[in-house]
Amino acid sequence: MKNFNPIFSLKQILWMVACLLPLISCNPNKDKATDEGEPQAKTPTLQPLTTETAVDTLTAFGQENPDSIAVISTRLGDIKVRLYKDTPLHRANFVRLAKAGFYDQGEFYRVVKDFAIQGGDSDNRKLKQGAYKIPQEFNPKYYHKKGALAMARYGDERNPEKESSSHNFYIVQGTKVPLEQLRAIEAQKGFKYTPEQIKVYTTIGGEPSLDQEYTVFGEVIEGLEVVDKIAEVPVDGSKWPTELVPHKIKMVNQ
Repeated sequence: MKNFNPIFSLKQILWMVACLLPLISCNPNKDKATDEGEPQAKTPTLQPLTTETAVDTLTAFGQENPDSIAVISTRLGDIKVRLYKDTPLHRANFVRLAKAGFYDQGEFYRVVKDFAIQGGDSDNRKLKQGAYKIPQEFNPKYYHKKGALAMARYGDERNPEKESSSHNFYIVQGTKVPLEQLRAIEAQKGFKYTPEQIKVYTTIGGEPSLDQEYTVFGEVIEGLEVVDKIAEVPVDGSKWPTELVPHKIKMVNQ
């Protein structure tokens, strides 16, 4: 997995990031029987999606599964997130993978302090999710403040539509942002931040260089201190934690 090109790159020239390459999952184990002849618990299954089936499948799944609150559990504590219902494909995709147990086989495998923590993948994957991407669902009211939950993606050269990864997500830590930097981003990208967004960026922090580049589809509502703890774990030269930070993700209500 370490030959993978991560989402997070140098925070220079507005800290724009490099592309993310989703990983290929391992084959699921076959069911086995115990010595007594009783079957073991079945390995969870997940019907793989394709580019052709993803949108219709996620749309239907989202209508039948309106869940919007999830808990991401780690050895450093729990992070509770709220998923936005007006980013329906991303919400449905996250809920579908969580309910299938896909994310219970993942970890926070990329950690960049003062930027973001990235999860979803693992070398020990058992479930396959399929080779698909999610159409971007940019919304100007959703921005990369501290605690924003967003989906990683391939870079613009091979992904000009800015479609999201099928499974790799990140949570923003960021830092407080000077007003002049926000004004420069506004001028470069041709949009305006609201007074409330400016207040959050300048007093709480985030990573505005990612705005309208990656789909934000949720936010942390409890456990920002756990995000900070994960961001502090020792990492190697590739920003991989030297001690694994596995996660389990459960939907807890609607």
